Amino acid sequence: MANYSVLLVAALIVLSVPVLTLFIITPLIRASRGGKVKLEPYECGVPATSLAFDHRFSVRYFLIAVLFIVFDVETVFLFPWAIRFKQLGLFGAVEMAVFLAILLIGYFYAWKRKVLSWV
Repeated sequence: MANYSVLLVAALIVLSVPVLTLFIITPLIRASRGGKVKLEPYECGVPATSLAFDHRFSVRYFLIAVLFIVFDVETVFLFPWAIRFKQLGLFGAVEMAVFLAILLIGYFYAWKRKVLSWV
């Protein structure tokens, strides 16, 4: 039981930090004085002419954003592989080639479906 007490204390600390931060400390230090000017959206000093949800946005913008995130995550996987390239050897090179091939297939599929065009 003594071994689990350390785990229990660690779990209590891990759970108490976000609770303390979100519900006790943050309300004490935040700036709570708001006004009409503070609640308006800021658009480079120009007064807003319409509401943001009055316009319909094309799904294409969201697809481009998702593709950007996918290829951004790809770089997160490439960096550690590049650092440990010599230790991984041929197995690591083949695994990364398979990973890049899958991503390239997805890229060409998106290109063929004209997801990457801006119009």
